[in-house]
Amino acid sequence: MTFRQFVLNNVLRNKRLYAAYFLSSLFTVMVFFTFAIFAFHPTFQEAGMNKEALVGMGAAGGIIYIFSFFFVLYSMGSFLQSRKKEFGLLMMHGMSIRQIRFMTFLENILIGFFATMIGIGLGTLFAKAILLIGESVLIIEESLYFYLPIWPIVITFGSFMALFLVISILVPFFLRSKKLAELIKGDVQPKDEPKASLLLTAFAVILLAGGYIVALLAKGAMVIYVMIPVIVVVTIGTYLLFTQLSVYVIRFLKRRKSIFWKKTNMILLSDVAFRMKDNARTFFMVAIISTVAFSAIGTLFGFQTYLTGGMKEASPYTFTYTEYNQDEPNETDANAEMMDSLLEEKNVEANKVDVSLYLFEGVTGDSVSITDASTYNALAELNGKEPIHLEKDEMVAVEESFVMIEEYGKEQPLDQPVELANGERPTVNQTIDSNVLPFMEEHYVVSDELFEQLSEPVRHERFIAWNATSGSNQDIIDVGEQVNNEVPQSFQAIDYLEYSINKMFGPILFIGLFIGLVFFVSAGSFLYFRLYSDLDEDQRKFASIAKMGLTTKELKKVLTRQTAILFFAPIIVALIHGAVALTALSHLFDYNLTLQSSLVLGCFLLIQIVYFLIVRYVYIKQVKNAL
Repeated sequence: MTFRQFVLNNVLRNKRLYAAYFLSSLFTVMVFFTFAIFAFHPTFQEAGMNKEALVGMGAAGGIIYIFSFFFVLYSMGSFLQSRKKEFGLLMMHGMSIRQIRFMTFLENILIGFFATMIGIGLGTLFAKAILLIGESVLIIEESLYFYLPIWPIVITFGSFMALFLVISILVPFFLRSKKLAELIKGDVQPKDEPKASLLLTAFAVILLAGGYIVALLAKGAMVIYVMIPVIVVVTIGTYLLFTQLSVYVIRFLKRRKSIFWKKTNMILLSDVAFRMKDNARTFFMVAIISTVAFSAIGTLFGFQTYLTGGMKEASPYTFTYTEYNQDEPNETDANAEMMDSLLEEKNVEANKVDVSLYLFEGVTGDSVSITDASTYNALAELNGKEPIHLEKDEMVAVEESFVMIEEYGKEQPLDQPVELANGERPTVNQTIDSNVLPFMEEHYVVSDELFEQLSEPVRHERFIAWNATSGSNQDIIDVGEQVNNEVPQSFQAIDYLEYSINKMFGPILFIGLFIGLVFFVSAGSFLYFRLYSDLDEDQRKFASIAKMGLTTKELKKVLTRQTAILFFAPIIVALIHGAVALTALSHLFDYNLTLQSSLVLGCFLLIQIVYFLIVRYVYIKQVKNAL
């Protein structure tokens, strides 16, 4: 058997250890190749469209490539650490450290080559399905037809083979010369009892609690100012959570005899104490990476929903037209008639209200927008809002019900904003929230009788609103696009604006989703490596315990709990971090993102549960086979 045959057999006989490394690398290659397929698609290249999407694709590809480098580097380090005994045995049989380094070099190149080739092959196989999904998400009119991706194949193959080559060259840094006895006993050396500092444990609680409280209590623009300090504090607190607080909690539970001596808790807690210490840095890294993935995707999804949903909240009308120049009424009529004809042409029926809005000189010298109750109620009836009923001398202040970012220190409505023609000042009776007059700052509504007593207005404008009652959504969007192109400064079409925002955010959300999935899958792979690096030790340990009477049912119970702690401890921490971050985002915009946050976090949790069930089944089966 030649040396190269020995290397090949060594890889094939360590399928369990290399499986996660190979599959994760394959998945990373597939994602990178997917971006390349989009970036080099002839539709984009020929039409010159969606340049922002192409720039985003390139940036995303760079992020994935850089992350892939560190991921593969970490994976290789985990492999080499778990194979100390194997290297020691090879050295006993005469293999030099140089030959071991060359062996691992060839192994990594071999796995990298097949991961790259299979990843490209699977990406090409599913390219049409990927293009169809991308076509839908990116909201483009042109069809992303299937094509032979020559350049994506060349770039992906060259980039990842270079990556695996560089990683393989760095192998000697992980294989420093060690004593033979140290290598042979590398996985059976006794470990000290894990200990935790009470001071650092309390510090972890204070940092996490303080960071959460500040993030949840901050409102409006204050969220932006506290963001960086909260991130730093929570990151430090997360590290101390896994290195100190978790160990302290386990030691506390071990001292409680009613808990420690109950059934198989002795085995569970004794083993978990060492695992928390050994895996603290991995847990910390997984928690932070997962939090970034949760928060990034949740933020993109939430912000898109906020813009589209908030826009309709701010302006409930399908179309609006505002004419600021009242000296040219004929132009106003022509534009309004154009809208009516377009609606008729597209078979879109709509209710219409045509009113005048007025600005008066206020007591402070600034212009004040004041509307009579009849005008306000006509618009309120159009969008199904409650009318307002005012006595002849009553005035109410109306605050805009939707703002982009909640402001602090905002001036309150004046109690007496304007003078009547006779010099009297009517008093505001109450303040209400309303979106009947869209995108207007603070304004006032007075009774019809009181409106007649106001001085001459400083300026007045014509406002027309349409609310569609029938017609397809696409026809409404087409009408909106046409009027927006012809009279962009006067017309506003909410459905078309929503369509434009979704079209703009489609590429960003698409890119963010894939980057988040790469991060999340990589985080799951880190946990897989840590679990399987202890498989040999678990097999010996449970084989010994089984001789003392441990049943198969109890074995499954202990291993399930151990695996669950390993997989879900960092993920639960990340979910809590993500939930706090997305709650703070909702406070920033004063918009409820509970549904969007729950959907994003729930999807990731579901993926992790499926991943856990698969790994648990395989792991328990392999431990049982050793009994």
